[in-house]
Amino acid sequence: MMMNNYLMLSAALFVIGAVGVLIRRNMIVVMMCIELMLNAANLSFITFANYRHDMTGHAFVFMVIAVAAAEAAVGLAVVLAMFRNRETVNVDEVNSMKG
Repeated sequence: MMMNNYLMLSAALFVIGAVGVLIRRNMIVVMMCIELMLNAANLSFITFANYRHDMTGHAFVFMVIAVAAAEAAVGLAVVLAMFRNRETVNVDEVNSMKG
């Protein structure tokens, strides 16, 4: 496959994730869309790394995966805390973090 095909797939995944973040109101779905955008960026990193025959892109992908795992853990903890306090995970209904 050509490099353009991978980049178009990456752009499509990123746009789907961005639209999901802007349109959806469920916090868990928003977090999944953010993960989709991070994976789109990873696909671009790997594509350019293979094109240039350089391993730097692979190192960046490992760092992005580590950040995504930390983001998922912290985000899920925040969602759980909000659900316990407000009994909703809807972004519109949760307007502040103060108790």
